[in-house]
Amino acid sequence: MSVKLAVIYYSSTGTNYQLAQWAKEGAEELGAEVRVRKVPENAPQAAIDSNPAWKAHYEATRDVPEVTLADLEWADAIIFSVPTRFGNMASQMRQFLDTTGGLWFRGKLVNKVVSAMSSAQNSHGGQEATILSLYTNMYHWGAIVVAPGYTDQSIFAGGGNPYGTSVTVDQDGNMVEDVEAAVKHQAKRTVTVAQWLKQGRGE
Repeated sequence: MSVKLAVIYYSSTGTNYQLAQWAKEGAEELGAEVRVRKVPENAPQAAIDSNPAWKAHYEATRDVPEVTLADLEWADAIIFSVPTRFGNMASQMRQFLDTTGGLWFRGKLVNKVVSAMSSAQNSHGGQEATILSLYTNMYHWGAIVVAPGYTDQSIFAGGGNPYGTSVTVDQDGNMVEDVEAAVKHQAKRTVTVAQWLKQGRGE
């Protein structure tokens, strides 16, 4: 009775892609079946080309499958990872979430176990607000939000965000905090709660 986990991310220069990969690794340690999916890029090609790091990551991840609504319906649990833009989620993620109305209407998102992660270039750049803005959508779905809280020492070592793992990225694109263990703990916690739910339902 393995948990099916969808890790859905948006990443322009690679930070949230890396968070998604760590989440996958953590979940698979508990035997979860994991799909990593990126949301479609909606920025103009000229904007992508103007930033060498963005262009390089865009080219390097061309083969990562784009998320579909079928991935949401398939999943028992979902982890979102997205950079903050002015204290809110990047528009690419917002655009995808706005397509989920049909699933919501049919009750297909009820009781999905969800969690979220984020990044920004400043330590107070909106990571918590971004995660909370994602969770607002999940409340409307009737999903079960699983935040990491302070359930493991890795959360303190990774910056101490109880809403979801978040990381600061310096001007050279390097992560400031060491969040790998925190991401893996968050993924395992999400999978564990989803497993409890499946067992309780007898699935």
